Amino acid sequence: MTSRSSENSVQFYDDECGTTLRMAIAQRILSGDPSRTSKLYLVIGAISLVKAIAVRDDRNRFRQELTDAGLFIGIGLALRKYSQMKAEKRSEIESQVPDWALDAAESAAAKEAVRTAAKRGLRRSKSEPEPTVRDRARGLLPNR
Repeated sequence: MTSRSSENSVQFYDDECGTTLRMAIAQRILSGDPSRTSKLYLVIGAISLVKAIAVRDDRNRFRQELTDAGLFIGIGLALRKYSQMKAEKRSEIESQVPDWALDAAESAAAKEAVRTAAKRGLRRSKSEPEPTVRDRARGLLPNR
């Protein structure tokens, strides 16, 4: 038989590791294609929803998993809408660009110019590390 404190510590560990894992997955996903990202968020939301059903007897865990499911599904749906709008806008812009301009943009000289500009940008950005999601979140909260 396990003690009450060991059950609580296992519960805390499970909650913290689950949250940390979900945040790590979310952080990796954010930098990719929005349509693929939306699918992953929807899958994570569905998994959280299944977990909520599985722990429905524990009111606190049920509420937490249900909240997580709602957040992930909501973000997934928003990313899906964003992806659709982005694709529509891209096709609208491409339809307005003349064929000769597209051919010029796909030339070897144009591709080399883009590579050079990207390398310059990367050299500049290496000196300033990009803030993490945690740093950004802390920046939104008032200092105490």
